[in-house]
Amino acid sequence: MPDAAPQRSDALKNREAILQVAHDALAESADASLNSIAKRAGVGAGTLYRHFPTREALILEVYRHDIGRLVDSVPDVLAAHAPLDALRRWFTTLAVYVRLKHGLGEALHTAAAKEVVSASWPPVTAAVGRLLDACERAGEVRPGIDPVDVIMLMSCLWRTPDNSDGAAQADRLLELAIDGFRP
Repeated sequence: MPDAAPQRSDALKNREAILQVAHDALAESADASLNSIAKRAGVGAGTLYRHFPTREALILEVYRHDIGRLVDSVPDVLAAHAPLDALRRWFTTLAVYVRLKHGLGEALHTAAAKEVVSASWPPVTAAVGRLLDACERAGEVRPGIDPVDVIMLMSCLWRTPDNSDGAAQADRLLELAIDGFRP
């Protein structure tokens, strides 16, 4: 069937568009409807439901997709910024993603959600390890800092209020943590 490849390419394109729009829509409002997401993505509701049969499936895939992109971004962030600044930027982005996750309420309290969040832990830990290694090689942090400890410490970033005061507090907390990492 010669049409199979274009359909698959279109399906992947639609899926990616849905995920990006869903990320933005859910960041704006955890109550964004699936129909409004489909409309903003330029696809029909049927297309959205073929990819994501439930609201939970969409929310979990947005989270998985965001975390995957963030983990994959480590080399680019390190290439574009000094290691310690890369660590700052990366954790700030992680905080935005986790804050979005926390704003999604009951959809993320299911067994499927716990599985997705648990599955994200090893790649996130490895990404933090790569960032810390780069910082250590640059002499910006002391040797031997455990990535899991850093994630636990940095969890304060996504617990700050989602407003300008919270952002300022997150910046202060980030710098306090980083000061503790220095040689």
